[in-house]
Amino acid sequence: MTKRYIIETTDLTKDFGPHRGIEQVNIRVAEGEFYGFIGPNGAGKSTSIRLLLGLISPTSGQARLFGELAGPNQTDLLARIGYMPSEAVFYKGMTVRDLLKFSANLRGKAVQKACLQEARRLCDLFQVDTQKKIEELSLGNRKKVSIICALQHRPELYILDEPTSGLDPLMQKLFWQELTERNRQGATVFVSSHILSEVQRYCQRAAIIQDGQIVVEDTVQNLIQTTAKRVTLQGQVPLTLDLTEMKDVQRTEHSLSFLYNGDIALLIEAIYQHRESMLDVTIADPDMDEIFMHYYEHSAARSTNKGGN
Repeated sequence: MTKRYIIETTDLTKDFGPHRGIEQVNIRVAEGEFYGFIGPNGAGKSTSIRLLLGLISPTSGQARLFGELAGPNQTDLLARIGYMPSEAVFYKGMTVRDLLKFSANLRGKAVQKACLQEARRLCDLFQVDTQKKIEELSLGNRKKVSIICALQHRPELYILDEPTSGLDPLMQKLFWQELTERNRQGATVFVSSHILSEVQRYCQRAAIIQDGQIVVEDTVQNLIQTTAKRVTLQGQVPLTLDLTEMKDVQRTEHSLSFLYNGDIALLIEAIYQHRESMLDVTIADPDMDEIFMHYYEHSAARSTNKGGN
């Protein structure tokens, strides 16, 4: 069965002159996917999202949403999307209730009532006081209002830029539960984040962006299946090993932890030689942060090699 791609970019490029933009970004998000867009601040995540929504125009390349070319004034496309910017700016002087009503009115009379009903449910879920004025809200509560504006019309596609920054852990949990349920019901989710544990826990596929370029795009399961393992040795005395394939070595008085990408037989032999001083040994897959750095290091190495040729 042929996949239907809700988001598809082809060599999408934005040149800001002396400032970094994005270069030849190619990503594809299938219908019903929960997709992560990973990168540190300044990597090009927000620029890519603004191009998808037609808020800025590309220097070259193109983006398609629901199979149609994305661009300015695409009101029909935008009506099917719930967008949440990384930093939301609202009109001052309005109460939360007024703002949510204003947002619902923008969706048209056909869905206005349903939007307001959903907004009330979400306000209860996220514990938002609708009587407060926007300027009276904390950063976390402004973030909640931004979430509700993006979710209240129950769109087909969610494009969310760093959605959980500023939320406390309980609200983060409620947010991901709500988003996961909507994805289960068929919605497509595209979420940018630099919090790798979120991507690992909730996303099915992901792309890693560095310096405006895609480093890798794959399933999250494939991304975390590197050959490197995180080895942790616990002991009563300082432990020392001499293995050439050890990386990211972390020592404390009673432990030694490192990433290992070498011959497993040599590792076992080295551990056996220190068996009398050990209390415990664990060998596990690396976490998402370590995998993220693994791909960044490989990308940097390739760039250095190209520069030297």
